[in-house]
Amino acid sequence: MLSLAAAVAAPGSAIVQPLRWEELGLSPIALDLGFFTLKWYSLAYLAGILIGYWHLSKMVKAPGSPMAQRHADDLFFYATLGIILGGRLGYTIFYAPELWSSPADVLKLWEGGMSFHGGLAGVLVAIAWVAWRNQLSFLRVCDYIAVCVPFGMLFGRLANFVNGELWGRVAESRVAWAMVFPGAGDLPRHPSQLYEAALEGLALIVALLWLFWRSDARWRPGLLVGTFAFGIGLARFAVEFFREPDAQLQEFALRTGLSMGQWLTIPLMVVGLYLLIVALLRPRLGSGAPAAT
Repeated sequence: MLSLAAAVAAPGSAIVQPLRWEELGLSPIALDLGFFTLKWYSLAYLAGILIGYWHLSKMVKAPGSPMAQRHADDLFFYATLGIILGGRLGYTIFYAPELWSSPADVLKLWEGGMSFHGGLAGVLVAIAWVAWRNQLSFLRVCDYIAVCVPFGMLFGRLANFVNGELWGRVAESRVAWAMVFPGAGDLPRHPSQLYEAALEGLALIVALLWLFWRSDARWRPGLLVGTFAFGIGLARFAVEFFREPDAQLQEFALRTGLSMGQWLTIPLMVVGLYLLIVALLRPRLGSGAPAAT
């Protein structure tokens, strides 16, 4: 593995060796028992869902919750289905429609990818179902779920980096942390997976946790989910300038001027901004209301 000293050119040196992903010693496989293989990507999904459920359980115990623990348990189950099924269907619709020629391939979750927008749609369907069945406020339940989603985004993007996939564009100017990824040629690229982890994950976690626990956001229906929708849409739109478009969609990006991911984030940002404005204009709900039982 190159040391930092070797990566920096000495005075008079003509060539600076770029970082290489292989030299980081990373592997997509977390555990290999021969008869059973566990990948970091699977663990990332599991960690995001479990931590989200744990935090949602803490939130529903705080004053003013629109739901009880039993509703959080139902959401945990149905939202997990929504993430998996919606994420896979979204991927095949927006990014790999050729998979529909062989429907069995659509179900092969271990081959191909998952779509954030499809997973988001699946979660919204799950929330709508639980809210309708239990006569809960759909918007306020979305507020609570929105606070928990960035945990999964953080772990998922870190797993993408560990897998050496979804790399960024070639770094046009000298970027110290640009690196050569396997299967992406010999030119150093932006590690856009880490950009996404920082913006879509860590930054939103900090912002939403502060809004929920340190402000009156939970008393303003739509404020938390609006912040999430606008924030993640803006983060994704910005990072797409550094992320290499999917191979099958590079021509689409050249033709339209924006990647598929950017086009899909525009309505997300519009909806988020609308929810933010409406939430701030509406009267604040009365504080101190007891949690649901």
